Amino acid sequence: MLDMISLLLMSIAVGLLGSLTGLGGASILTPILVLLGIPVKEAVACGMVAIIATSSGSASSFVRQKITNIKIAMYLEMFTIIGDIAGATITVIIAPIFLYFLFAAFLLTSFIKVRSSFKAYTPPEKQDRISRWLGLEGSYYDESTKQVIKYRCTNSILGGLGMFVAGLAAGMLGIGAGAFKVIVHEKVLKMPAKVSSATSTFIIGMTALAGVSVYLFSGLLNVTLMAPMAVGVTIGAVAGGKLLNKVRDRNLRILFLIIVTLLIIQMLYKGVTAL
Repeated sequence: MLDMISLLLMSIAVGLLGSLTGLGGASILTPILVLLGIPVKEAVACGMVAIIATSSGSASSFVRQKITNIKIAMYLEMFTIIGDIAGATITVIIAPIFLYFLFAAFLLTSFIKVRSSFKAYTPPEKQDRISRWLGLEGSYYDESTKQVIKYRCTNSILGGLGMFVAGLAAGMLGIGAGAFKVIVHEKVLKMPAKVSSATSTFIIGMTALAGVSVYLFSGLLNVTLMAPMAVGVTIGAVAGGKLLNKVRDRNLRILFLIIVTLLIIQMLYKGVTAL
């Protein structure tokens, strides 16, 4: 079992990486806790706390830099919160072994976005009527390229349904489903990479607040683990929030790819050995 200091330091690194990639700290922290012998359901529940800490720590920085699109986030949260509550309820009921493979399978979807992740952002030629009515568009100043990036979103209904699925997975796995949310943002809604990561971080925290209540009443929250994790992940997330706009998109993609690959291997290994 980790001592408080070790868990705090580990959580700082997790919060930093989760903030930069848009995955959310729990996507990284949950497999580490499982590797260290924490029961998977308890790790998932504690991961929810890390999600809230990551979002709280970095979302404010992204909002201040005007990278996060609040209007888009609020629209999508209607779908993710419903899915999150449903997913958390399912996790309390099902056998733990299924969670290892579900975790790995869900992370595999992250590779969908890697194929074209090194291309420069190009806004969609057309915007559907609902997206235009909702005003799902914006702009931000990219410090790495010294340019103002203007964007507009489309496919708002399909994007909302995708976010419901993301919320469902987030509630089941306690990972925030940042990887899948980023895919929906970029592939369906056509958002730029940095806006996608920043908005994903904002949505993750709000969604997790809904799901964590289910784990609280189920008795799966470990207060001893939660305290240093929440502090450490928040510190790391704040640092990540300040660094995001200074890092080139290509480097963020490479970091994302490395982390997701390691997480998949870890959870598949644990699932196979638990059979």
